[in-house]
Amino acid sequence: MAKVQAGRFTADVDGDFVVFLIGMRINKPWKLHKWVPVAMAMPRMLRYLDNNPQEGLLGSRMGGSPRAPTLIQYWRSFDDLDRFARNAGAPHLEPWRRYVRAIGSSGDVGIWHETFRVRAGEYEALYGNMPVFGLAAATSHVPANQKGRSAAFRIGARSTDEVAVEYPD
Repeated sequence: MAKVQAGRFTADVDGDFVVFLIGMRINKPWKLHKWVPVAMAMPRMLRYLDNNPQEGLLGSRMGGSPRAPTLIQYWRSFDDLDRFARNAGAPHLEPWRRYVRAIGSSGDVGIWHETFRVRAGEYEALYGNMPVFGLAAATSHVPANQKGRSAAFRIGARSTDEVAVEYPD
């Protein structure tokens, strides 16, 4: 089990980055031959990305539900994400082609993704009494007060660092 970091922490990212959410939905669970290949493609991609950090994936975390798994990914840039998606030598393009041929618009298996470009300093994260997690696990995990006491100050929405509730640091 991951070690709990007592206190308040935040993520510290140098420069811009991308948050990429991707998932699938098993619409017809009895059609194993349709959804199992889709589900099996992602672990291969993640192993490849873990073994090839130059591709630009900073980190990822799986969530969602058994019928609708979701993967949260943090990328160095949109260009890195796009390059990986289009690279015939990487393990994404061929599974995507197979999905389009085998599933297409049948409705058997749903897929989705959302991409967010985040400019330097225009993000905020807080982890209280948590193991190193999320964006902080993908980048740098630092004490929250190092970047400010309030979320509004850390994200640049307020120039004063006033908190609604004092936290005993």
